Amino acid sequence: MIKKLRIKFIMTAFLSAFVVLLVLVGGMNISNYIHVLRDSDKVLKILADNGGVFPEGMLHSQAGEFPGEPPRMMHGERIDSPELAFETRFFTVEYSESGEVIRSDTDKISAVSDETAVALADKVISDGGKTGFIYDYRYEVSDTEDGGRIVIFCDRGAALSGFRDFRNTSIAISLIGLMIIGCVIYFISGKAVRPIEEAGEKQKRFISDAGHEIKTPLSIIRADADVLSMELGEDNEWISDIVKQTERLTLLTNDLITLSKMEEGKDILSPEEVDISALAEDVADSVKAPSITRRLNFVSDIESGVRITCDKKKVYELMSILLDNAVKYCPEGGEVSWSLSSKGKKALIRVTNDLNEPMDKEAVRHLFDRFYRADSSRNSESGGFGIGLSVARAVAEAHKGRITADLSGDNKITFTTIL
Repeated sequence: MIKKLRIKFIMTAFLSAFVVLLVLVGGMNISNYIHVLRDSDKVLKILADNGGVFPEGMLHSQAGEFPGEPPRMMHGERIDSPELAFETRFFTVEYSESGEVIRSDTDKISAVSDETAVALADKVISDGGKTGFIYDYRYEVSDTEDGGRIVIFCDRGAALSGFRDFRNTSIAISLIGLMIIGCVIYFISGKAVRPIEEAGEKQKRFISDAGHEIKTPLSIIRADADVLSMELGEDNEWISDIVKQTERLTLLTNDLITLSKMEEGKDILSPEEVDISALAEDVADSVKAPSITRRLNFVSDIESGVRITCDKKKVYELMSILLDNAVKYCPEGGEVSWSLSSKGKKALIRVTNDLNEPMDKEAVRHLFDRFYRADSSRNSESGGFGIGLSVARAVAEAHKGRITADLSGDNKITFTTIL
């Protein structure tokens, strides 16, 4: 239990750190990419509004207030710099209204020839897009005054390279950070769960020690009751009640001790190869009488020859708990189905019963908790303590298996065990 709690703590803390880093790094990279797109589109708009060239005014610097002062940006952005026209690498291809190439201009870029420019423009036109990226070139398709079209390409290789470098660096740093955070969380988790671990160990020791201490007075009470029954007669209702309640307390004490030992991880199993089909048949036979008494429709489907390595007594106890609960809490005249089948090298045990009253999913989630009772029908008058399913789960987990409870249609509940 403590191990699972520590794993859950580590996973929760690590996932929280991962989400925070994902939001931060992802947000920065998205913002960076949007900035690249915005600047690219602004440059393309300037070129598109001026027939594929920069306006004459941008080719002249805007003087500062003082002699020798560098030219000023109009709004504090690089897009407004008078150097923009000289820094931007671009090329254009213009088409007539009929779709023929009128001209191509590659004077402002050295890496692209006229033939390459026309090929890229033809691809853009055939794709039908108005704006986008082709390789590292941001393009925009605009209509001309004579009914034709002009495709303007702007080289954004430098900006995209900067974006990719930042992206790769931020991801690498984030991964390193996550590894460091994971190591820190791992070491911190031990200290974080230690108080819970210590409290759990004290509780288990208390249950185990108290159980052993209670056994002695229970044995004495039972022995005294037997002596009194011999003197006063076996029909004495007070002595019979003492014997009955002593037996119930003895059963509860044994269950608590067994559960405590299993949760402590003590090796109390005696594994052997068992014909679990025969075991299931024995358990089914033990509930036939109460099923008939309560007029239940008992359906048994047991596959023959299913064998697994397990502790025979513990698995018998597990199956008895499940089937006994199903019969005990099924309404009179209801149905109980009991099945066993092989699942590879494992055994699949399934028991389904009708419910006295509807049960919500929250109640089902707590069915395996000690002393938990889902509804008013699960009281001591039925002969149970609310600890049986806890023992069943402990037995399943001790065999490296699992047990689950699920609600099904028509007000039914199904317990599934894999061993």
